[in-house]
Amino acid sequence: MPSAPDSRTRLVVPLLIAFLCLVWGSTWWAIRVCLEAQPPLFSAALRFALAAATMALLVPALRRFDQKPAPPTWLWLATGAGSFAGSYGILYVAEQHVPSGIAAVLWAVFPLLMAGSGVFVLGEKLTGRQFAGFLVSFFGIVALFVGDLGNPGSTLIVGPALLLLGSPIVSAVSTTLVKKYGSNSSSVLLNRNSMLFGAVLLAGAALLREDPAAIRWTWSSSLALVYLAVVGTAFTFGIYFWLLQRVPASRLSLVSYVTPVLAMLLAELVGDGKADAYAWIGTGFVVAGVALVVTRRKA
Repeated sequence: MPSAPDSRTRLVVPLLIAFLCLVWGSTWWAIRVCLEAQPPLFSAALRFALAAATMALLVPALRRFDQKPAPPTWLWLATGAGSFAGSYGILYVAEQHVPSGIAAVLWAVFPLLMAGSGVFVLGEKLTGRQFAGFLVSFFGIVALFVGDLGNPGSTLIVGPALLLLGSPIVSAVSTTLVKKYGSNSSSVLLNRNSMLFGAVLLAGAALLREDPAAIRWTWSSSLALVYLAVVGTAFTFGIYFWLLQRVPASRLSLVSYVTPVLAMLLAELVGDGKADAYAWIGTGFVVAGVALVVTRRKA
């Protein structure tokens, strides 16, 4: 279970969660940019190879603040295979056909999976107020794209959309393992080792299924790849694993409620979708649900 946070941690945690929301809200579109020029598995492998290299450079400095022992080998192998190779391999393949905003919405089942994991595996408790917040947020996410999903001309392809749902399921299993068995291990080393192993697995799968000659190095895809690897992976997953050790998993998983909203807004700005009335109504429900879950009544 998480230790009681000090006053400095209570101030830092909300800021870090907000940063994760902003960055991960933009990564859905960045993935689509990469997939315009790169096969999916190679693109994911390149992302995590570059992220692992970045993390390796940062480890000596970060270890001064994170002096916990190295994680057990089985844990970073499981995390690399699940949270990185498995989850992102599925996501990249599916997002070739699923628009970025809808992909973010489908991935938003992750908080519900972690809420169940928190109760049944991690021993956490959800109040009635928090449970209501999860339901309100979930209905808000559904409302975001109900107009598009109900339109016969929708760009959503059912097969890849169903495949994409496997990504948060795999990630929830890995996250639960980290939360349950990794609280006393170095999040920095766990992050570096897991990303490197995930990159190796993805590269192996790519060599079996894809043609390396199909990779095109355009400016847009190259910049998107660097952004995804350095900012969207090395920095954010380091923050994420640090937060996992200090806050309830159900609260941290609320990042997945906010990122679909930001992904939808960004998709509209870049021409990958347009926010209608359903989208704005859904946004209101999401914000209200998040407020219900993360705020507590005073005694």
